[in-house]
Amino acid sequence: MPSKNMLPKGNRRVSVKKEYREHRTLIQEREAAARAAGEPVEDAIEPFYDTADFVPLHTSPYANVPGLVTGGPSTSKHPQEEATMSRPRYAAPRVPAPAAPEIQTLEDLEPEDGIRTITAEPAAKDMRLDAYLAKAIPDISRARVTLLIENSQVTINGEPAKGKQKLKGGEVIEIEGDPRPEPLHATPEDIPLDIVYEDDDLAVVNKSAGMMVHAGAGDEERNRGTLVNALLFHLGKNLSQVSGDLRPGIVHRLDKQTSGLIVVAKNDSTHRKLGEMFAERRLRKIYIALVHGSIEKDEGTISLPISRDIIRRTRMTTRRMGGRTAVSHYRVLDRIGTDEKPGPYGKFTLVEVRIETGRTHQIRVHMQSLGHPVAGDNLYGAPHRILPLDKTSDADPIELERNFLHAAQLEFLHPRTKQRLELKSDLPPELVTTLELLRGTAS
Repeated sequence: MPSKNMLPKGNRRVSVKKEYREHRTLIQEREAAARAAGEPVEDAIEPFYDTADFVPLHTSPYANVPGLVTGGPSTSKHPQEEATMSRPRYAAPRVPAPAAPEIQTLEDLEPEDGIRTITAEPAAKDMRLDAYLAKAIPDISRARVTLLIENSQVTINGEPAKGKQKLKGGEVIEIEGDPRPEPLHATPEDIPLDIVYEDDDLAVVNKSAGMMVHAGAGDEERNRGTLVNALLFHLGKNLSQVSGDLRPGIVHRLDKQTSGLIVVAKNDSTHRKLGEMFAERRLRKIYIALVHGSIEKDEGTISLPISRDIIRRTRMTTRRMGGRTAVSHYRVLDRIGTDEKPGPYGKFTLVEVRIETGRTHQIRVHMQSLGHPVAGDNLYGAPHRILPLDKTSDADPIELERNFLHAAQLEFLHPRTKQRLELKSDLPPELVTTLELLRGTAS
């Protein structure tokens, strides 16, 4: 039985696709107009369409001509029929989204008795409170707004506010306290320091592993126990301010788990001169590192650009294009274990590394690029535990809680006196003990 949506007999060879598309376009225009007027969209849609009701706007003059082929070579319409019947199809008009309301910026938000008062403008209607405050107050972030609201420092018409609360316009908003956070300042802490050299211009400190050089911006909770906190206690205000309040005196850095020598500037002039020396590679920095495996050559140079790993953002890599130039020169000091006579824990190489540049994680990344990660450096592939080769041995696994990397020497001309300073630092006890265990000479 033929469907009721089929065309009447005799007209079934006539396509209704074009008429259906025109009808669908009309419905889309009605829907768009209904949305723009705020009316229900359902009213613009007809509940049922009967194909038999479609009246073809054009009838091909070639449809009933005997012997005329109306199909083209690719089963399309005949060119004459196409030119007669086809019309361009137009997409439904797009209704532009309403423009975002212009929010007035409050430049002078003076407090009265510690409270800042704002009257929500009409343009804030239907905006979330946190979004409105972030736009209205130029120097306040969305995160800071959220913190103020969570701490019950914001009220609307005298009632505690919620960040997701929608505004109607005209509400009285009160902010208790300063909406802008106080800048972080490092505070002095009585932390022991090993100062190997000091004069009126600079100091050189032997930093222990596990100590951060300085806290990060906005990192108030971790702004404790850093080298800067200790410097402020021992040197007072005699530190340069070139690097700001969070990093007074800091000219260069060492990784948290790297020990050794770091130079500190006591005044801005010395700081700038030391910075130029680092940039022009006029300081000699030598590190001692222990790496897994046996490095093939007794000495060599690694010149591989370093950039940040796009997958693990805490890592650096030599495998990306466009990295920063990095040059490291290494020299083998000792080999622990050989193919003929491996050590109790396998093969290791103790190397001296002189760096020309000071890129983040430079020695660790360059050693890994050779296939010899620094011992204890879990971030770049070293195992968490060093197991003895003989599984039946009573020897305990070695768990190194830091990187076996130590800034052992620092040589440079004094920025003011031009005197050559040659400073050295011995390996810390935990690294000496690790070497003895790996060699099998520990008592």
